[in-house]
Amino acid sequence: MTKPFPQNPFLQANFAPVMAECDAPDLVVAEGELPHDLAGTLYRNGPNPMFPPLGEAHHWFLGEGMIHAIHVEGGKASYRNRWVRTEQYEAQRKAGERLVPTGFGEAALPGAEGIKRNVANTNIVWHAGKLLALDEGNSPVAMNGDTLETNGSWTFEGRYQGPMTAHPKFDPRTGEMHFFGYMAAGPGTSDISYQVVDRNGKLTRTDMFKAPYASMVHDFIVTDEHVIFPIFPATIDVERIMKGGPTIAWDPDAGTHIGIMARDASVETIRWFKGDACYVYHPMNAYTSHEGGKTRVIADVMKYVRVPLFPDADGKRAPSSLEDEQGMLVRWTFDLDGNSDTYTEEQITDLGGEFPRFDERFAGHGYRHGYYAAMMRPKEQKGSSFDTLVHIDLATGKRSAWEPGKGRYVHEPVFVPRKTDSAEGDGYILSLVYDSGRNISDFIVLDSEDISAGPVARVELPSRVPFGFHGNWRDMR
Repeated sequence: MTKPFPQNPFLQANFAPVMAECDAPDLVVAEGELPHDLAGTLYRNGPNPMFPPLGEAHHWFLGEGMIHAIHVEGGKASYRNRWVRTEQYEAQRKAGERLVPTGFGEAALPGAEGIKRNVANTNIVWHAGKLLALDEGNSPVAMNGDTLETNGSWTFEGRYQGPMTAHPKFDPRTGEMHFFGYMAAGPGTSDISYQVVDRNGKLTRTDMFKAPYASMVHDFIVTDEHVIFPIFPATIDVERIMKGGPTIAWDPDAGTHIGIMARDASVETIRWFKGDACYVYHPMNAYTSHEGGKTRVIADVMKYVRVPLFPDADGKRAPSSLEDEQGMLVRWTFDLDGNSDTYTEEQITDLGGEFPRFDERFAGHGYRHGYYAAMMRPKEQKGSSFDTLVHIDLATGKRSAWEPGKGRYVHEPVFVPRKTDSAEGDGYILSLVYDSGRNISDFIVLDSEDISAGPVARVELPSRVPFGFHGNWRDMR
């Protein structure tokens, strides 16, 4: 390393990268006992810049991805972490310095313009025997689920080589994986691709359509009958960029557009609904309802009044904190039998948060239990983040929470059923907790039916895990 990391809030405290890869085969269970009916691996992904930025500009979203894996079996746990060895990673490791920027709109070093930019830092999923590291601008990167060795870009046997969302959706009944890619026809284009992959990893469908405008489309939703493509005004305007404006910017005049298509229909049938300007990074779940003889799509999403962490279209007001905006869990209802192009909204709870999750055996279907991370304590220190895990009963509105204590911060919650055939919501919540006092992270297991009781087990990790984005459980029972 030739220079220190700058004083950027997303490069300090537990946002700062860890620089070592390690293996810890036998972790200390510091509290409680790991359930013996829990067997599998929790994978976590997040930005972990391998070198300091080229300049002073840095965006949290653009650090190289690192995978953290906690394997649980027989009441014991082990840990392993590895950078995702993309083309970008390999070129910079060989050079021993940063070659491509971590700021939007910045240029690479001379001679490095041709390096394919792929950070693979946003999500990590298991499908058809492959561990896939994802960002939203590239093909997935396949990895070995046991060793975390990188195997290279996966293009579905050469059948699709475009961008893939970091949030594919999995049909719990068919085993299919659905995904999309934005700017699918090239930088700045409004083209969206849509793909379906069967349970064996074979691509069975690929389509392309144009969105109302080019934007950062982070996530989407799939029910058992419909696909929902949300387009929010975090616009990508080539003309603005050419004039030196921001690459991605909040542009509320563009409005919100939600496209809905039957899963067995063509993309030409997408019906567009319009709403007030807002942004959603992550939905919780959605389902199709046929109550009262009417077909409706119900979508529960974590809604912001503007896009966090990006400036306005005129370049002003670039938020610098996760607390700058708070997402609120709301329910959108789309009447597919009506003639209106609008939809209704109701707020589900008054406690904001992020990283909504649920029992994904009910993905695309009616469900009752949801979980997310929230900020309930006043900001204590630099590097503060989400400090509470929340369970919301969507049938009763009852809310319960677990707050790990001063100076401790949580990651995204992941639900694991107690048994493969357990009732909805009967299982465990897995997460990581960063303890700023010890400067280390713990793996925690909560009983999903009573998270306020605190951890069933707390396992000490050999180092801290920087605040990242998403993780998933690979069940091995």
